[in-house]
Amino acid sequence: MELLRAPSLTDDVPYAYAAATGRLVFTAGACPLDAQGVVTPVGDVSGQARLVMDNLVVALAAAGCAVTDVLKTTVYVASSDRADLVAAWDVVRARFDDHDAPSTLLGVAALGYPDQLVEAEAIAVRPDPVVLAR
Repeated sequence: MELLRAPSLTDDVPYAYAAATGRLVFTAGACPLDAQGVVTPVGDVSGQARLVMDNLVVALAAAGCAVTDVLKTTVYVASSDRADLVAAWDVVRARFDDHDAPSTLLGVAALGYPDQLVEAEAIAVRPDPVVLAR
């Protein structure tokens, strides 16, 4: 098992950004944290979803994956307003483009950081290593 950190993401979190066992990768919930560990932009579901996806892409890359390697996502939105859930989903869906992996979208009462509105986690499979012919 490998616990993976992403050097370009804040080191101000008490957990690894991903864990891998063989080719299977599980990400922590990607949060809308900037490089200093601050939730941003406050009060903006779509803006937070964009930063969440940026951070998720970096965490996946640290594990040797891209969004096209994702098997499933779970997206959490701290809201009971369906419009907020749709706003977050539109950003997530756009980032995945044609790769329409299964996903669960949930409205929740609260998330872990003050002012946090969006979080997304993924399960991915690392691509097969390239085997060079001799």
